[in-house]
Amino acid sequence: MDNDIEEQDTFPVQRDEGGENRAERSRRGLRVEKFQKKVSRCMLPVELQETYLERANCCPPPIFIILISLAELAVFIYYAVWKPQKQWITLGTGIWESPLTYKPEQREEAWRFVSYMFVHAGVEHIMGNLLMQLLLGIPLELVHKGFEVGMVYMAGVLAGSLASSIFDPLSALVGASGGVYALMGGYFMNAVVNFREMFPILGVFRILVIVLIVGTDVGFALYRRFIVHETAMKVSFVAHIGGGIAGMTIGYVFFTNYNKKLLKDPRFWMCIVGYIAFFLFAVIFNIFLSPAPA
Repeated sequence: MDNDIEEQDTFPVQRDEGGENRAERSRRGLRVEKFQKKVSRCMLPVELQETYLERANCCPPPIFIILISLAELAVFIYYAVWKPQKQWITLGTGIWESPLTYKPEQREEAWRFVSYMFVHAGVEHIMGNLLMQLLLGIPLELVHKGFEVGMVYMAGVLAGSLASSIFDPLSALVGASGGVYALMGGYFMNAVVNFREMFPILGVFRILVIVLIVGTDVGFALYRRFIVHETAMKVSFVAHIGGGIAGMTIGYVFFTNYNKKLLKDPRFWMCIVGYIAFFLFAVIFNIFLSPAPA
């Protein structure tokens, strides 16, 4: 009898792999839920956070902002590596001869009003834009999905180039700052309007960070443009302002209409009509009134 017991004790113990898998999935689910709670606190008023958490999922993932960032990085690497450049910090003639860059004398090539967002002037330029649009765009896209974020981003890109063609008509344009500033503008307005409905300390922090980033970036752009008189082609800074205004109007409407029907919001139609009017005016200006050579 004792021998039988000893023999039974030597049998290997089978582990409950199914239980371990369930525990791992449970831990992963808790981490995802914790992350989603942080996103909801940063992006939504208190009364909408519970609604978001009930329906939150990562399907589809934040694909727009990731794909657009990869495309911009790929174009930068192309001009930095395959085109003859002296260094990576500031790219030279390659980007100015690019068919993607917006140049006032070639404005009849209409795609340049959008394609300029793929071309960046150097490492500092592209890293700053990619960092901002990923840090802000991914959480926004998790809440509002890719269509809304994509519309705001592209509206900022186009508004930036159109504004530059009107108010700074002799300057070239490169970089995705118009789209980035549109995201920041929409997020900023959302933080200001919903300030009392969010955590006060978090609201103050978000507003101060955006003001600091925008003030530093625009100030540096103005310094390079008007104080450091570089001999190279002048690059417009007006796209920052145009993109920011687009974000503070269209972006604000999109980002404050979570769980609501956008088409029933009169603010949406006011912004659409205003944007179309600005677009038509810019087209007429560029065709008939622009001082830039054709």
